[in-house]
Amino acid sequence: MNNLTAITFAGRCFSSHELALMRQAATDYATLGITEIARTICEWLDWKRSSGRLKNHECRLLLERLRDLGVLSLPALHPSGRRGPRSVSITTQSDAQPAIETTVANLQPLRFLPVQSTGNALFRQFIQRYHYLGYRIPTGAHLRYFVQAATGQMLACLQWSSPAWKMAARDHWIGWSSQQRARNLQYIVNNSRFLILPWVRVKGLASSILARAVCQLIDDWRQHYGYSPVLLETLVDTARFHGTCYRAANWIDLGETTGRGRMDRHHRAEIIPKTIFVFPLRRDIKQALCTSDPPPVSVADQD
Repeated sequence: MNNLTAITFAGRCFSSHELALMRQAATDYATLGITEIARTICEWLDWKRSSGRLKNHECRLLLERLRDLGVLSLPALHPSGRRGPRSVSITTQSDAQPAIETTVANLQPLRFLPVQSTGNALFRQFIQRYHYLGYRIPTGAHLRYFVQAATGQMLACLQWSSPAWKMAARDHWIGWSSQQRARNLQYIVNNSRFLILPWVRVKGLASSILARAVCQLIDDWRQHYGYSPVLLETLVDTARFHGTCYRAANWIDLGETTGRGRMDRHHRAEIIPKTIFVFPLRRDIKQALCTSDPPPVSVADQD
């Protein structure tokens, strides 16, 4: 892609001139690594949060997207520290609590509490201890929530993160090209962890949480990253689960994955196939994801 055209990412439109500057930085500062390149570009373009901090995380995601589009080349990642998931220290803080057996109505209104720094350890422990996949540091953009009853009782944990790079069933359903996927993949958000705490036994709670989480996610994602998702996705291991709560919350079953990891771009990680579920946040979802810049989603659209 030698002819640079403007691109919108994380709520900001970057001109062809700004893309040329990014390509120049990627070339001139290749020896410094991707993180330093991203920081340099943020300083050049004054890309900052309202707090004044550089948006180097979003910039790095944009650089990776531009690499996938063939706009620029990035230096190879240099391994640092230990490989694989970090260990999570389990304490009594995450011990099982007295059973909660009631109705969804008695827990209303449900509260979705963003995980702050003070809650990080508890969230990690809950996921590591009670979720079959355990805890892994999410890559890319992500938000995490505790789900709490009106009484203050902790009920569940939710994690939303960057989507799978490529899934044949999903991509065929959308009908987009590889370039359209590389440009608009950011508008898909993955429900990468969903845990109802094991002592919570409330019929219909999981689907109720999924239905009520959408509006909060749209607002929070826009606030954190400057744009709105238009499609949600998740992967369900149907050897363990039936995906009942997703079906009850009107998520669409698209079929199975091919058996590779969700971020496996090099066809190396062979795993058990999982069922793909998606939840459109707008009626014209396929058309929106095949345009150059999907229009924003309104919370009112979900009512």
